Amino acid sequence: MRDYVITTDNNSDLPEEYYHEHGVGCTHLSYSMGGVHYTYGNFLPVHEFYDAMRKGALPTTAQVNPEAARTLMEPYLKEGKDILHIAFSSGLSGTYNSARIAAEELMEEYPDRSIQVVDSLCASLGQGLLVYLAQQRKENGEDMESLVKWVEENKLHIVHLFTVDDLLHLHRGGRVSKTTAIVGSVLNIKPVLHVDEEGKLVSIGKSRGRKKALQELVKLMDEKIGSYKDSCHTIFISHGDCEEEAKYVEKKVKEKYNIDTVIINDVGATIGAHSGPGTMALFFLGDER
Repeated sequence: MRDYVITTDNNSDLPEEYYHEHGVGCTHLSYSMGGVHYTYGNFLPVHEFYDAMRKGALPTTAQVNPEAARTLMEPYLKEGKDILHIAFSSGLSGTYNSARIAAEELMEEYPDRSIQVVDSLCASLGQGLLVYLAQQRKENGEDMESLVKWVEENKLHIVHLFTVDDLLHLHRGGRVSKTTAIVGSVLNIKPVLHVDEEGKLVSIGKSRGRKKALQELVKLMDEKIGSYKDSCHTIFISHGDCEEEAKYVEKKVKEKYNIDTVIINDVGATIGAHSGPGTMALFFLGDER
């Protein structure tokens, strides 16, 4: 079997140690805030980043460009390895397209190697869950060709359920109107969103109050899990600097399902810049998104 590596980008929101422990390559989107540009290696600690947003900072983000994608990929090719790259949703960023451009250029220069770039149509730990499951299969001996097929066939089974604490951040990103954001904030309305089959973030409901919104995520899991109910042993939860509430969601899910593996991690800055502090997201395998 030809040697290969799985790579991704930091919008997968996996813990940093996961990439190192499992040999998963990762490229990083950057962000700017308060006149300072932050790149990998000088990112603010997550709590400081969200505290700055709570105080009114308005961060902006930059997608991975083809040059950065190339910098990630080329060393593996020089080692004689093929690459399966699982990219952030094309419905939310041009990062996938940058990776595709870099791959096409590199394969002309390394014709004996193969690079497969998959548009995950996923975000945050939904993308992370897809990477995690793919890496499991790789470590169990699956070859790259069959793994690419599996990823393509299963990526739309990664269910993403989100809620946010402040609608104004979604308004800045063009997800809701200004009127909706203002009225929702006044009435304590919390939206419930998901990532659809085009990889876009869309609203699917709303709840009055934060606790009801968190409970709605678990209720929707009941509706979406379908035939995976008895085989769903892994859930991922990402949060915008609200870990105790993430543990509350974990507890509620574990009361209903036989869960063996839970990864809870921060929503990184490049997604958090658009969703804000208090973001809560639940990810699992289901029949359909």
